[in-house]
Amino acid sequence: MRVGVVVLPDLPWVEARRRWLAVESLGFDHGWTYDHLAWRTLADGPWYGAVPMLSAAAAVTSTLRLGTFVANPNFRHPVPFAKELMTLDDISDGRVSLGVGAGGMGYDYTVLGGEPLTLGQRSARFREFVEILDQLLTQQVTNFEGSYYQAVDARMIPGCVQQPRIPFLIAANGPKMMKVAAQYGQGWITTGDFENGDGVAAWWAGVETNSRRMGETLEEAGRSSEGFDKVLHLDASGEYSLQSVDYFEDCMGRAAEAGFTDVVVHYPRPEGLYAGKESILEAIAPSYVGDQLQSI
Repeated sequence: MRVGVVVLPDLPWVEARRRWLAVESLGFDHGWTYDHLAWRTLADGPWYGAVPMLSAAAAVTSTLRLGTFVANPNFRHPVPFAKELMTLDDISDGRVSLGVGAGGMGYDYTVLGGEPLTLGQRSARFREFVEILDQLLTQQVTNFEGSYYQAVDARMIPGCVQQPRIPFLIAANGPKMMKVAAQYGQGWITTGDFENGDGVAAWWAGVETNSRRMGETLEEAGRSSEGFDKVLHLDASGEYSLQSVDYFEDCMGRAAEAGFTDVVVHYPRPEGLYAGKESILEAIAPSYVGDQLQSI
């Protein structure tokens, strides 16, 4: 089971740099940052751009896999975004994954104005967003005429370091989005689902159901689950996964039983959301050496 860590983009680089170096030096498999313009209770505080933050992280790390958790079409057009991803793949020497989802209904959805979309329209827009990104990142020149996006002689030269393109990990909880993941994804991300009521027990029940459904969707698409990453956002349960080592290990066991290949947790913050101790992060690290964080 691989473990990834989200480093929120709420710190200036002079401080954030230490966290990214810690994630790599502690031996975690992947590091992520949120791709939002502003986010929930942190919307009125410092918040930096995802792609520049990942570019800086790529420049100071050498083995850590990096990614967006998750990008969405609410405020992005696929043509300039593909160019940024191609560049980030080059800077990182092929260590980038694209976590991508349909996007929520918060600040990112309203900040650019425009008419609201129905659920069906948002689903169709997301499928188109992923489809054109796939073409842009696998072709040197792309022409595309869709309902939501167009591209005219869009050039992506020299292309991605990773061939045929960077991996897509597609966030999905419902059947339509799971079909997109099965068609275009090299992996799948889920936040779980509260199908049977509120609380952590209900969340785990939804996680297990979603994992089974994703497996069925892959089978229906004629794809094997072998080599297909299944990534669980552990902190989406409403309980912080790094509240203790025992709690984290229990979560890891349940995720493995549900068929996940990866879990993602959040770097502990001093207070507020995801408040916790760095000592817990150290204790769960794959390659922890005493006082390692203090030396970074």
